[in-house]
Amino acid sequence: MAGTISPYKTNRRSAPAGSGSAGRGAGGRERSGLGQKVRRNLSAHGFLFGALVCFGFFTWYPMVREVIMSFQKTKRGKTTWVGFDNLERIFDDPDFWHAWRNTFLFTLLALVLGFALPFFVAVLLNELRHAKAYLRILVYLPVMMPPVAAVLLFKYFYNPDYGLFNDILRTLHLPTSAWLNSPDTAMVSVVIAATWMNMGGATLIYLAALQGIPGELYEAADLDGAGLLRKLWHVTIPQTRLILSLLLLLQIVATMQVFVEPFLLTGGNGPQNSTMTVVYLVYEYAFDLGGNNYGVASALGLVMLVVLAGFSALYSRLSRNSDND
Repeated sequence: MAGTISPYKTNRRSAPAGSGSAGRGAGGRERSGLGQKVRRNLSAHGFLFGALVCFGFFTWYPMVREVIMSFQKTKRGKTTWVGFDNLERIFDDPDFWHAWRNTFLFTLLALVLGFALPFFVAVLLNELRHAKAYLRILVYLPVMMPPVAAVLLFKYFYNPDYGLFNDILRTLHLPTSAWLNSPDTAMVSVVIAATWMNMGGATLIYLAALQGIPGELYEAADLDGAGLLRKLWHVTIPQTRLILSLLLLLQIVATMQVFVEPFLLTGGNGPQNSTMTVVYLVYEYAFDLGGNNYGVASALGLVMLVVLAGFSALYSRLSRNSDND
């Protein structure tokens, strides 16, 4: 027994030198990597938490507050619960239906001009070979202007006495127009100004989508003898269908909330209330019609929220069904 060698002692003596330090080094590296992951995730979650706080405070809280205020009445700092009285008031107001009619008219006209025009401008820019960068800047320039400055510029252009547009018509010996002073042309004038102000962003998005279309598709269309219109219909539009459908939804939602252009160009109402929109009616309920009527204004905002949310859900459903087909 005295000469017997313990296997445990043999194992300890046969272990290679430095194996303990190697294990400790590997464990240290694992702990170091874990610490880096934790610190990296903490930074990412910190940025995410800040974004969520800002989003919740500036977006979700006002929405929830609007829903609550739509069932309340505030007078002299005292808030009382009135149930559906605010909704009944706006539905009984003739201006409510008139404002919705004007809003739908503005949206329709804005889609005719503001949806199709940027796409065809982008197609034209994509076909050019020279001065493309300069023209992109020129197209996007109105978007970089302050909205108030751009609207006031068009208000000067629309002046019936010394405005630029009537001066051009006089030079061409054509009849002048009252523009913003006529109920027949006021809404069209607002749409033209809004289209000029906002088309630059959509044009650049369309242009980026067009440049992502493989050139082989156009070469195959050329071999088949397709002209410009056939290539546009069978190649360009199908390849940009996703962008077209997305921007269509965004533009409808944005035009339904138009406020700045009619407010600055026509004072909001326009001749014979021809430019009164739903958002401007919200403004009137809150600040003009009796003053501090925030409950009725919130109720109208809630109705608009429901309408736009319902339209967006329906549009998304129809888009998914068409993609599946």
